Amino acid sequence: MEEITSRSNARVKAAVQLFSSAAARREEGLFVLEGARLCMEAGQTGIPIRQLFFTRRALERYPEETAFLQEKAASVFLITEEISRRLGDTQSPQGIFCICGVLDKRPGDDTIEKNGSYIALENIQDPSNLGAIARTAEALGLSGLIVSGGCDIYSPKAQRAAMGALLRVPVLRMDSIEEALHACRAQGMRLFASTPRADALPVAGAGFGPRTVCVVGNEGAGVTRETMALCDALVTIPMRGRAESLNASAAAAILMWEMMRGRSSCAAFPE
Repeated sequence: MEEITSRSNARVKAAVQLFSSAAARREEGLFVLEGARLCMEAGQTGIPIRQLFFTRRALERYPEETAFLQEKAASVFLITEEISRRLGDTQSPQGIFCICGVLDKRPGDDTIEKNGSYIALENIQDPSNLGAIARTAEALGLSGLIVSGGCDIYSPKAQRAAMGALLRVPVLRMDSIEEALHACRAQGMRLFASTPRADALPVAGAGFGPRTVCVVGNEGAGVTRETMALCDALVTIPMRGRAESLNASAAAAILMWEMMRGRSSCAAFPE
């Protein structure tokens, strides 16, 4: 174990850059997790931990966690509370940080579950929405997420909001939603796009089943017309009152519930 006491240490600077820059994360193929819970999720899920940082106070407060993580990490560093505050993206950092290797996948024969149900996110901008959607997807038993454009799935805010779901649920990340949907169609999947349009099918009667992908769009603009044109059907969530739309994570939760209800007759998803 190496001790780091300087805020200007090269490893500390590199970690700070990974926290703050999506470009740096893409270039290095690395991302940072903060806190005992998320770091443990990484270790227990088998995500490669390249570097582990923790303070003496964290070593005292989380002896079992730090012992486990030291076994999993390629390199281990003891840091000061001052460095912990510089690294931390929260108001009161716990003093435990992991630098991990990314786990990006791309839709194809070896990544798409043939009879699966996927939620596809087109240009979602709010990392908190992304994280919340991932949590709901895991809770409802979706096969995975397809993410195209928008915020970085490895941003600290997205990872915190997901509470480990983005580490456990298969996430297929694509630069082009068109490419992703073509790959899904090639696997025999039916494609839906969500929209507030009045001529779309009410979501409860959309006929969701196995081999389904449903696209949720950007918080402001929704699903693009080009993406809608690629889909087999448009679905909408009927709303009362004067509300014109729902928060992206709320809309995705309703869509995912209906997707899983439509493919399952078990008591967890009653008619």
